[in-house]
Order: sequence, then C-alpha cells, then structure tokens
Amino acid sequence: MISILLMRQIAQLFLMILMGYILVKCGILKSKDSKTISVIVLYLVIPCVIINSFQVDYTVDKRNGLILAVVAAILIHVIFFILAKILGKLFKFNSIERASIIYSNAGNLIIPIVAAVLGEEWVLYSCAFMSVQLVFLWTHCKMIISEQNEVDLKKIMVNINTISILIGIVLFISGIRLPEVLSETLGSVSKLIAPLSMIVSGMLMADVKLKTIFTSKRIYLVAFMRMIVYPAAVLAFFVLSNLQRFVSDGYTILLVSFLATMTPAASTVTQMAQVYDNDADYANKINIFTVIVCIVTMPLMVMAYEMFM
Repeated sequence: MISILLMRQIAQLFLMILMGYILVKCGILKSKDSKTISVIVLYLVIPCVIINSFQVDYTVDKRNGLILAVVAAILIHVIFFILAKILGKLFKFNSIERASIIYSNAGNLIIPIVAAVLGEEWVLYSCAFMSVQLVFLWTHCKMIISEQNEVDLKKIMVNINTISILIGIVLFISGIRLPEVLSETLGSVSKLIAPLSMIVSGMLMADVKLKTIFTSKRIYLVAFMRMIVYPAAVLAFFVLSNLQRFVSDGYTILLVSFLATMTPAASTVTQMAQVYDNDADYANKINIFTVIVCIVTMPLMVMAYEMFM
C-alpha cells in the first residue's frame, strides 16, 4: 500500500521536473536561473518546513521516537562508511563517486515524500536524519571532495538548517506554540518545497545532454550502489537488529529513515564539487541519473521493507 502511494507521489514529482525542463527548453527561463529558486528553497522553504514539523505536542512517545530516529541515522551512516571503505577499494570509486553514493538528497526529497505518503506528523522524524547527515556533509563529505583534512564547524553551526532544527527542538521541548497566523504561514510556505525543488531539478536537467549520462557505465554502477545496494544493507541491518521494538511507532519511524537512505544522490555534492573544483559536471550527471531511476527503485525498496519488516 505504501509503495503504491510512493509511486504516485514520485510520478507527481517527475511531472514537476518536466515543468522545469520545459521552461528552459522553451526559452522562458535559463538553466542558471534555477540558482535563485534554490536559494529560496534553502534559506526560506526548508527552514519553514523544519520549524513547522516541530510544532507538535511534546510527548514521551515522540521524544523516544526522535531518539530512535537519531540513533538510526547515525548507524546508517556508519554502515555507509564501512561499505564505502570495502566497495570503494573493490570498484576504485573516486571522490565524487564515493560522496554521491554515501550522501542522499534527503533534504529536498524526503520531506515532501514523507508528508504526502505518511502524513505531515511524520516529517518530524525526517529532520533527525537531516540533522545527522548535515554534520557529516560538512565534515566527512567536505574532506572527501576538497581533499583537505579540515572540519568546518562554523559551516555546521551557522547553516540555516541547523539553526532551524535548534529552534524547532526548543519550541518542541518547551511546548511553545507559535501564533496561529505565523504557524499557518509557515505551513503554507512549507508546501512549496516539492514543486520548487523538482522544478529546479528539471531546469538543471535541461542544460545537460542526457545521452552523455546514459552512455556512461560508471554512472550505472554508482546509481546501483546508491539506490539499491546501500539501502538493502540498511534494510538487512534493521531486520537483524529489530530496532523498531524500542518504541511504539518504531516501524514507521524507521521507514522514514529508510526512505531517506534510498533517495537520489545529494545535490550538495554537486555544489561542493563546484566550490572545490572537483568535477562538478560528473557529480551533476550522477544526481540527474539517480533522480530518473528513483521512480522505479524507491517503490521497490519500500516493497522490500514492507515484506521483511
């Protein structure tokens, strides 16, 4: 049932991608115009989503659920690091390939999918995965792509998503509810995340020759790892560890974490590659290809989750 709902939601997201693609191909906008929309999503929409998701009543069950989500996110990344160490040597993955396989586009894609498929009350737990990944993105991922052994703690602390999460947690624990007008405004802006994020993807896709993506054998290998092998390893860990038994809603909370692991390669990898001059074009092609194949792989992985969990 969940896999069918997910397939419908991904189909809608793809139609939004097509809209962005058409806007550029028809000459109405240029691909580079997507940067403005990306800034709006990053600095306005996602913070609204995060803060709005924490506007729920504090309960012991929700607190325990958040703890489980954080623990699951940390363990998921540990599994990914181990796999990257083993498979990286076997297949000789370069820095862009390793980063693209490890880090998912959980920020832009998981929130609208969770809200649409499971309900907005479950978005709270997707923020746990985002928080953990954010730390690793600006430490581990940055070191891989920049090839520098420096941790930029300032980047983590002043990141708008980190600040939004901290604000959300304070509001959640203190029980402070925002005024109705402000809460409704945050809710309205939050609904823009899926359309704007997907339109940006379509605009970027319009500037890339798809033939160069589909003819690269390495991209197929990277996508197979990112969309199938790594999520399958996480599912195997969930089944063997039986983590869901620790909280009442463990099954659904872990499903949220699992959804975050099976999303396309992180667009942040492309952005970092641009900053540190490390083959951003290749990173963007991996991102685009994994976005294309996720319409098939994500429902299949959810079906596997429902079957084995």
